[in-house]
Amino acid sequence: MPKRDDLEYRALHYIAHTRNQGVLQSDLWRKLGASSREGSRIALKLENKGLVRRERELRSGRWTYRLFPKRQPPSIGSIMECPCLMCSNDSRCGAFGAVSPIVCVTLTDWISGLAGVPAGPSGDA
Repeated sequence: MPKRDDLEYRALHYIAHTRNQGVLQSDLWRKLGASSREGSRIALKLENKGLVRRERELRSGRWTYRLFPKRQPPSIGSIMECPCLMCSNDSRCGAFGAVSPIVCVTLTDWISGLAGVPAGPSGDA
């Protein structure tokens, strides 16, 4: 029988990759080869840690839960437009460098745009 932490990790990994469609709790446990009791405990543990969201669903006349990830795995598309990738100051940039991401107007404007917050005239959000 696999360790519980290993099952928890595998369950979270599988749930995270279902994106917005989620996965039925019963289907997940079959996929992982776990018992329904063990699976329910892991689902509750992941929910209590704030890693998944459980929604009750009626399926084939029985109540079950659909598990959704609270965070999506990162993708290359999420950083494709980041100004840091093509910045001419890349070699000098750092928390204590001559150029700092903490005060970078270009980076602040890009992040503000992602958050839907209009940047001010000087780049201040």
